[in-house]
Amino acid sequence: MKPPLLLIGQGSNDDADSAEFGRFVHRLRCRLDERAAEVSGGYLERATPRLSDSVASLVARGHHRLVALPLSLSRVGDDLPAAMKLEQERHPTLMYDYGRPLGPDPRVLAVLAERLKDAAADIVEPSGERPRLRVVDSATPLEDDGRIEPGETAVVLVGEGSTDPVANAEVHRVSRLFWETHAYDFMTVETAFVSVTPPGVPGGLERCRRLGARRVIVVPYLLFAGGLLERVWAQALAYGAGHPDLDIRCAEVIGDCETLADVVIDRYEEALQLVN
Repeated sequence: MKPPLLLIGQGSNDDADSAEFGRFVHRLRCRLDERAAEVSGGYLERATPRLSDSVASLVARGHHRLVALPLSLSRVGDDLPAAMKLEQERHPTLMYDYGRPLGPDPRVLAVLAERLKDAAADIVEPSGERPRLRVVDSATPLEDDGRIEPGETAVVLVGEGSTDPVANAEVHRVSRLFWETHAYDFMTVETAFVSVTPPGVPGGLERCRRLGARRVIVVPYLLFAGGLLERVWAQALAYGAGHPDLDIRCAEVIGDCETLADVVIDRYEEALQLVN
């Protein structure tokens, strides 16, 4: 039997996020059951099940080696290695290997593109060659025939926000990758954050407005729905109330889906190959 997969979440006080995390763990159990591998999940803080409880349960069932995979879109901080070191002190027979965080995997970007497409459902398709970036003077009136072209539409990719500048820089990198690989028909892809670091969602929207966008689609770079997504939508709605001339739309999160499970399973198999 293969070593179990232990999915590790940061944890929050958000019941909706925890519920979707639990559903995703169940999805992976169903997928990996065919490969004779157990799947468990635990949080570093605030939410249950806690990481310590999940590890104790696996050890009690006779597992002394596991693959610990952070369910995260950004780089892993020092709290995860510290937590796993503590688990080894509690369970001296325990051995573990890390799986890589999800990061800007091409399949993750493809799911973001689907969320963007759903939010932009009635935007006309571009014709001809790939359009260039247009910067339009906001004082210049645009012909209004009721249609908004992709070249008049901007995207704001919204990350969680961190005190770690490297993690924030990674979100900027994802915005650029997303623009060049999936959103090149749009005016621009700007970066914003839910909290902790600027620019916030209103700042990202304001930059798009000043570039001349007539429509802005907010795309959350978040795994699961919950309080963070609600904050993104609330900030976008509050900004939109003061700018009724700007069409603002909000896309859904990546969410519990088969594509996300594919990425996690590949990270798991990759970790196993490195061990072997």
